[in-house]
Amino acid sequence: MSELTLTGTPTVAADMLIRRPVAEVFRAFADPAVTTRFWFTKSSGELGPGARVRWDWEMYGVSTTVSVKEFERDRRIVFEWNEDSPTTVEFRFVPWEDDTTFVQVTEVGVGGDGDTAVAYVTGSTAGFTKVLCAAKALLEHDVVLTVVLDHRPPGLEV
Repeated sequence: MSELTLTGTPTVAADMLIRRPVAEVFRAFADPAVTTRFWFTKSSGELGPGARVRWDWEMYGVSTTVSVKEFERDRRIVFEWNEDSPTTVEFRFVPWEDDTTFVQVTEVGVGGDGDTAVAYVTGSTAGFTKVLCAAKALLEHDVVLTVVLDHRPPGLEV
């Protein structure tokens, strides 16, 4: 097998149409009262201009600090996270037909060697895809999918 070479920095990208108005979808990602129903389990506060909050995934004993860099209500949220090896995440909320919202997520700034970067991008892309699917189920159907918990149940060895 020939050796693979990265010619650019890998970027995380995930997107999803959510059939709810943009203000409702945006709020779901900015307000932990909603976000904790589909993504992390605990937050020290809402996202807003200049906010610095802590998100916890209590079932895994994991947390991260999120620093909001840009905040445009109902349009976009840009934050930095992973203090040890920071990356920048952008959520874009695009109003679409019939009061729906197209959500785009990108993450840039992934470091490390090629293998490390590819592994990170693969995992993060899968993670954001699960988050978007869980948000869609909650906002469109009031169903809590628990995909963040169920993708790797605590105690399961694989």
